[in-house]
This record gives sequence, C-alpha cells and structure tokens, in this order.
Amino acid sequence: MIMPSSAPLYVNISAYKFITFNNTAEKRPEFLAICQKLNLKGTILLTPEGINLFLAGLRHEIDGFMDWLHTDPRFSDVKAKESFSDNQPFTKLLVKLKAETITMRMPLIRPEDGRAPCVAPRTLKRWLDQGHDDEGRPVVMVDTRNAFEVDVGSFDGTVDFRIKKFTEFPEVIAAHKQALNDKTVVTFCTGGIRCEKAAIHMKNVGYDHVYQLEGGILKYFEEVGGDHYHGDCFVFDYRTALNPKLEATDTEQCYACRAVVTPREQLSPFYIPGKSCPHCQKMCRDIVAT
Repeated sequence: MIMPSSAPLYVNISAYKFITFNNTAEKRPEFLAICQKLNLKGTILLTPEGINLFLAGLRHEIDGFMDWLHTDPRFSDVKAKESFSDNQPFTKLLVKLKAETITMRMPLIRPEDGRAPCVAPRTLKRWLDQGHDDEGRPVVMVDTRNAFEVDVGSFDGTVDFRIKKFTEFPEVIAAHKQALNDKTVVTFCTGGIRCEKAAIHMKNVGYDHVYQLEGGILKYFEEVGGDHYHGDCFVFDYRTALNPKLEATDTEQCYACRAVVTPREQLSPFYIPGKSCPHCQKMCRDIVAT
C-alpha cells in the first residue's frame, strides 16, 4: 500500500504464516527484544504451526522489524498488510507461546502441507459482479468470524453461522454441507488466517469447490474498496473498526462487557466511555429477569 502524502503517524501491520516452528520458546526472547528495541506494541503469537502477529509503530520501526523477521528463512516471504492511524492503537507489547495460531482444535489441519485454493480480491469482485464464478457456479460467501465481528460489517448476502468462537466452525459447516456443496464457497475473515484454516478443513471433509479470500477483508479493502461489502471491519485493537478506506471509524468497544458500540448506541445515556454501554444495561436486565 502507498502511504498518502498526509500520512498518519503509525503503521499498523498484520501478518501470519503457517510453517513448522519447533523452537518457539528459544525464539520468544529474540522477538521480544527486537520489538522492545524498536518501540513496537501489539501482539505476536509463536506456535508450533507458525506465527500470527499484529503490531504498530513508526514507519522505520515497522520496516526494521520486517527486515529482522525476513532474516529467518522460515519467514523470509512473509508479507504484512498495512493500515495507518494517528495514534498507537495498542497499549502494550505481548509475545505469547500458544498451541495454535488461531484456535480450532483440529490437529489434522496442517496448512504448510498445502493451502486450500485462494481467490484474489479482484477476482472475487468480478465473480460477485457477474453473480457466479468462472465456471458458472453461484458464489456463496461464508463468514468465519465471530458473531459480534460480523455485526460490524460483512459481505452482502453472506452466510453467517452466528458462532461465538472459531472452535464452533467445524460443527456448523458440517451441518450445512449438503446445502453448500453444489456452490462455490468463499470463506473469509479479517486478515486471512481463520478463513485459511476453515477452507482447509472444508476440503478435508469433502467440500468440492471452496476457496479462501486471499488476505481477508483488509486485503479486499486495500485492493478493491467496499464493493459488495456493507459496514466496516472489526479489528482487535483500539481502533475497533476500519472502513473500506482502511480508516478508523467512530465505532467503539465497551471495556466493561466488550460489546461493540455503534455511534448511534453511543448516544444512549447508558453509554459511559470506559464504564458501561447499552449492552451492559441489557445484560443486567436479562440477569434480573431470570
């Protein structure tokens, strides 16, 4: 992405790679040290199946980290998706050792053994423009994100299973196999990692025509904009949501109950930044009612 001339101060990156990473404990101090040296904040997950990271810093700091990361042959081809902000969207730096890059609890999924087919954002837009893929099959968009993320924005007509966590996805997608199997299914998520695992799982359980959206919603926004998409994209930092121009919006997240609070909901007398929101009030009423 080319940074505009009136560029905001901070560069925000997200990146991942599935690869055997069998010395995570040894490498954790190195990741921590380079990020501290460069004054970066965000979260890095180091797992036996690869890395997943969200970081923010000044341009030269982010570039320094990516140059360092590329010195490891396992991660020499990692490309980060970028967006920009006026402020640092993270409050601290976390480098964690985890069992999975994104928890699915499907140990037979090994993305490094072969990715599921992917569709580029511009190709997907063309499919959605024409109403079918290049072989004439109808295209169905399947959102692999959690319900509260979908509520902030998604593709038009998307299949939304209202899952509360990604570990629920295998069960719900198995239940809908008959209805979806004669269509071209495109899985998508924020940055690509969940939809990559989802598409591999779907191939494993017998889906014939399934793709992942390359780079997720953020890459689609970067290359295509908001065509065939309504709303914004939830992100896991203090910006809360980005619009199709990859700009932060006025959407907030309640620090008490973690619900997403729209600008309209922020007009409620129950919205007190950092303390409560209309969703908190509803939860209290529901508890009293039971």
